[in-house]
Amino acid sequence: MPTALITGASAGLGAEFARQLARRRADLVLVARTEDALNALGAELRSEYGVAVEVLAADLADESGVEKVAERLRDTTDPIDLLVNNAGFGLPLQFADNDIDDEVRHLRVHVEAPMRLMHAALQSMRGRGGRIINVASVAGFISRSTYSACKSWLIGFSRWANAEYASDGVTVTALCPGFTHTSFHERMGLAVGDEGVPGFLWLNARDVVRAGLRDAALGRSVSVPSLRYKLIVGISRSLPSALTSRVARRGRV
Repeated sequence: MPTALITGASAGLGAEFARQLARRRADLVLVARTEDALNALGAELRSEYGVAVEVLAADLADESGVEKVAERLRDTTDPIDLLVNNAGFGLPLQFADNDIDDEVRHLRVHVEAPMRLMHAALQSMRGRGGRIINVASVAGFISRSTYSACKSWLIGFSRWANAEYASDGVTVTALCPGFTHTSFHERMGLAVGDEGVPGFLWLNARDVVRAGLRDAALGRSVSVPSLRYKLIVGISRSLPSALTSRVARRGRV
């Protein structure tokens, strides 16, 4: 049985990754800050699919939390076959108005933690094989505050790593969804409809995860779920950053 480690697994895309992988009979290591939520999800998946589920409570904004997860990834006696770097959170778009300590924590969770966890995973995957999925965003293709910058870094790093470690049997895929129905926006204090985003732009979490797993299996470095977002990404590359930045202020992907 393959084993997958998923960060940010207690809700949203992370929980959906856990459910779809359990359905495929993968054993799981679930990582999030809230142990109670992880235990509840773990019990559900063990009961429904009969898979082994390990719970690892860790705050990826904290160095000790990242190291706790990295140590599990380096374990060669019970190796991880798939790493899903999904943990994340949003901040208001006005960078100058945000608390700088919140911005630094945001950077740690979205950039430093995935980089360090990838480094740890590669220690046990190289030569043996494995897959890494980094949950980015279509925001990484446009200009929009530090969230966009973090996701852009993750996309670029995933592209490089996918080519660099292909000969070692490791694939790295940046999953770049658009607006997706999860609890992400609720945690930012936004009610449904507050984001100013047309209904046709919203994606279903099941479809996003399915696309990410499919493209990772195909060895693709970037996965953009849905034709409409593929078109948006293509068009955005030819538009001035000042224009895409103004459009992006309508919501958070």
